[in-house]
Amino acid sequence: MTNVFPTVATVLERAIASRVFPGAIVEVGRADGAIATLARGALSYGPGARGVDPGTIYDLASLTKVLATTALMVNELSSGRMRTNDRVRHWIASWTGDERQPVTIQDLLEHCSGLPAHRPYWEHRRGRASFELAIGEEPLAYLPRTQSIYSDPGFMLLGFAIEHAAAATLDRLFDDWRSRELGPEVVLAFRPPETWRSRTAPTEDTTHGDERRGEVHDENCAALDGVAGHAGLFGTAAAVGACARWWLASPALPAFARKSATPGSSRALGWDTMLPASSCGTSLSARAIGHTGFTGTSLWIDPEQDLYVVLLSNRVHPTRTGEGIQDARRALHDAVVADLSD
Repeated sequence: MTNVFPTVATVLERAIASRVFPGAIVEVGRADGAIATLARGALSYGPGARGVDPGTIYDLASLTKVLATTALMVNELSSGRMRTNDRVRHWIASWTGDERQPVTIQDLLEHCSGLPAHRPYWEHRRGRASFELAIGEEPLAYLPRTQSIYSDPGFMLLGFAIEHAAAATLDRLFDDWRSRELGPEVVLAFRPPETWRSRTAPTEDTTHGDERRGEVHDENCAALDGVAGHAGLFGTAAAVGACARWWLASPALPAFARKSATPGSSRALGWDTMLPASSCGTSLSARAIGHTGFTGTSLWIDPEQDLYVVLLSNRVHPTRTGEGIQDARRALHDAVVADLSD
């Protein structure tokens, strides 16, 4: 089936030859199922490294924001426990200060809350209560809703808010959601079990030069015991594809794909939208939504073309200093559409 997508195969092979990543897997599909899966390269650059195959597991990084946190938000809204116009203060006791009071759950989802892009809380904080307090006291970087800055702290806070609303931990809520909506056999979870380790692609080597495999790459997530609203999920390309099909079938998709009214923003609720310079290339429709992950992952969904594209790689192995992932992502999505039209 891989011969059906020769241009996609060439994009992957060129990226591997250029050391953008040691290996990668792509799943292309529609609402009724996967069309093809292409696996190329190996889990690492070392001699005798295991080859990538459909069972390979990757650290999904910020895909967690849409696969877990945003999907769980759909569930919270459907249950009536939460609303997008809920003030953050309603769920987060430490969210104080006059300038913060107008900020809503929707603002967190759309990355326009005023929170900064990133903070190394892990250097001085451990645990959920400590992180929640730190984010609640974080000086705002801009006036809410005046611009959009992609924010990890904002999604950490969303995770905490969901936990408070549902009175359960994020990993437990996600496990229940995954089993109910996707099936218990789907390989997708926070804090992956040891039995997954041998088929998990390593990410960045530790500061001591040891291989990091099956342990979350994001430092803030690691300080939260591997479970956070912004990162922490591990899974296969097939599992991410199952999530994509869930979104394509969800009645919530139109509302969550609606572009933010924030000036200059390309964001929707949790998702990013199609831009000529975005990671989805130039061939997806204006209705496409997507997200990327720092480790080298991405998911784009195009409801107009009934199409989704999963890319999983470990471009941060052995270090995060590599280049070329954005160009590879763009070329990949253009190649998918080109191969489908041939």
